[in-house]
Formats: sequence, structure tokens, C-alpha cells
Amino acid sequence: MKFQFSKHVLEELEKRKIPQKLVEQALYAPEQKVPEVDDIACYQSRVEISGKTYLLRVMVNETLNPAVVVTMYRTSKVSKYWRKP
Repeated sequence: MKFQFSKHVLEELEKRKIPQKLVEQALYAPEQKVPEVDDIACYQSRVEISGKTYLLRVMVNETLNPAVVVTMYRTSKVSKYWRKP
């Protein structure tokens, strides 16, 4: 699947100091992919940034071609969002 970054995401990458490479890794090899709302899926992976483990959550509208990354963020609340198999 191909992905396109929205203007908002490109701005937020810089503002939130999240390397684009980490976002791309989460998109192409997510640890989990979970439904969110409507047409949005969340691709999520645990990542290390500055020596601390975070959950990187990337929201993607998969109904578009190419799929559009609409927002992303990191959170230290891994257990809140992590889905148990």
C-alpha cells in the first residue's frame, strides 16, 4: 500500500520531534493495526525516542488512493492503547 502525508502531518512531525523514518516504519511494518473511527485505521508500534519507550500511533484514511496519513502522535501510555491478542 502507498501512503501520502497530509500537510498537517508534515508540520506535526517537526513540531512533535518525531523522525519521519519511525512513522514510515510504523506504516509499512506496524506491530498492530486497529480500527479507530469511520474510515480511519490506527497503525501503531512501540518505538524508542531519547531512550524512552513510546507508542507511536499513526491514523490513516485507507479509503483513499493513496491512503492518507491524517495525523500521528507518540504517547507514553502504551498500555492504554495496546490491544491484547
